[in-house]
Amino acid sequence: MSSSAALALLLSAATLQPYEAVEPHMGTLFSIKLYAANEQQAKDAFHAAFARIAQLDATLSDYKSDSELSRITITAVHTPTPISNDLFRVLAKGQALAEQTNGAFDVTVGPLTHLWRQSRRARSLPDPGVLADALARSGFKKMHLDAAAHTVAFDVPGMQLDVGGIAKGFAADEALAVLSQLGIKSALVAASGDLAFSDAPPGEKGWKIAIDALDRALLLSNASISTSGAAEQNFTVNGIRYSHILNPKTGLGLTSDITTTVIARHGIDADGMATAINVLGPDLGLAFIEKQPGAAAVIVNGSIVQESTSFSELVR
Repeated sequence: MSSSAALALLLSAATLQPYEAVEPHMGTLFSIKLYAANEQQAKDAFHAAFARIAQLDATLSDYKSDSELSRITITAVHTPTPISNDLFRVLAKGQALAEQTNGAFDVTVGPLTHLWRQSRRARSLPDPGVLADALARSGFKKMHLDAAAHTVAFDVPGMQLDVGGIAKGFAADEALAVLSQLGIKSALVAASGDLAFSDAPPGEKGWKIAIDALDRALLLSNASISTSGAAEQNFTVNGIRYSHILNPKTGLGLTSDITTTVIARHGIDADGMATAINVLGPDLGLAFIEKQPGAAAVIVNGSIVQESTSFSELVR
């Protein structure tokens, strides 16, 4: 790069200013930090990014009975039914992760999720018979996607979808894409434990991210990071703490004291893999992440901290 080109680049970066905005979506707060040339550009960017997140919330919410996610399990029983590109992308990613993890991640756990929410409110475990019925209406092998026809079909009635373990990461990805289309090159989108980044802030090597279990910081750009664990959502029955993260095979909340942080290129991947690793446990989880190109993880299990071999390369 010539000296004049480098000077022009520095002057351009110097004109960018930081802006931040927060809105509630998907049952949490989405925070966007970005660098823009002026306040109007920032406002336009925030408006477009949050509108995209709201659109995805309306499509992917399992809390809303009129969402496409909720309606499709009724209309597509034994009947391949066309679905939107957004829903297909999320379900396809979920199915791929389910296949890779032998069902440790499963977007068809909706019946279990709804039952477990009732149990958390009552602070009691679900009735075994009711739990067995919910399990019978769950299972990723009972959902079938056709990539060519862009359809989904379900084997049994009463199935429900829950993409909560993957949707926020996807929404963060999509918000970044909108910002990029509007000329915003340096941005961070955060939704609870899911963060996605584009280029580093002007003059920096990356976005500085701290992880509680480590005494070192991460510098990330054009990447995503997701943390999943039971610290914030759990309840105790007979002295046993149950997480909001469910084991799809048992239908019960995890009882292990495990928190996983995953770094990947895209938020949809980091989000889903963090949940899957918690279900798999430390040993199988590390074996899984080592096979994922461009991904890394740190797993905290009580007082034991384990890192994938590629994780140390990302720590500054």
